[in-house]
Amino acid sequence: MSAPHSRTLDRDTVLCVSLAARPSNIGTRFHNYLYNELGLNYVYKAFAPADIEAAVTGIRGLPIRGAAVSMPYKEAVIPLVDVVEKSAAAIDSVNTIVNDDGVLRAYNTDYQAVADLLAASSFDRSAPVAVAGSGGMAKAVVAALRDEGFTDVTVIARNVEAGGVLAAKYGFAHAAELGDARPTTLVNATPIGMAGGQAAEDLPFPQEAVDGAQAALDVVAMPPTTPLVRALRARGAEVISGDAVIAGQAAAQFALYTGITPTPEQVREASAYSRA
Repeated sequence: MSAPHSRTLDRDTVLCVSLAARPSNIGTRFHNYLYNELGLNYVYKAFAPADIEAAVTGIRGLPIRGAAVSMPYKEAVIPLVDVVEKSAAAIDSVNTIVNDDGVLRAYNTDYQAVADLLAASSFDRSAPVAVAGSGGMAKAVVAALRDEGFTDVTVIARNVEAGGVLAAKYGFAHAAELGDARPTTLVNATPIGMAGGQAAEDLPFPQEAVDGAQAALDVVAMPPTTPLVRALRARGAEVISGDAVIAGQAAAQFALYTGITPTPEQVREASAYSRA
């Protein structure tokens, strides 16, 4: 897919950003593609802030219209904003900040993206599910699993306090390790498998559990074919990969920033361009 036409930036150009420890070009290309497609005088830029408090202060002061928030800042930004909207308050995690004339509002579009993908899947709602992780993305996933009717879920987290609190909040179980359990569905809500990380080639679950699983959801979007995704797809199992999650949540962010909801076709095109 060819790049969209260039735009001339001026003093009226609206700036949106992303804040992540290891930013990728996916969100940058996704949003800028749609700005071009829809003729909007916006531009999107990714940052890896050294000081998250100073970065959020900058959103208010410059002013920046919106900011996507990724690991490890999804919880750290909560005390730095003015209004925590329902989607973020429900899971104590933020992935989107919108600046309304100096008032910073926090949202979470991760939850809705995961819930929509689960609703469209054939995942067995009554089968055992294991979720690796206890951070901001894990909160979104566990809440979506509960709301989509999954009943047998175990949160796997070595951080006993965080994992236990997360599991208890949604009426699920917690374990520090998977052990001998062999759940039907595996969910990775950790950075394991992310390109550029120390665990880029690792599996978030023991090999034996991966070999026996029938479905998987991996929130890692860079790359979309993580070791977990490759292993399950090689056996023809149903998989929800991180590129689908990030496209869904980015489309919702785009609507919050601009007031315009892109069509499904525009989202597919922007997602494809973001990975070209």
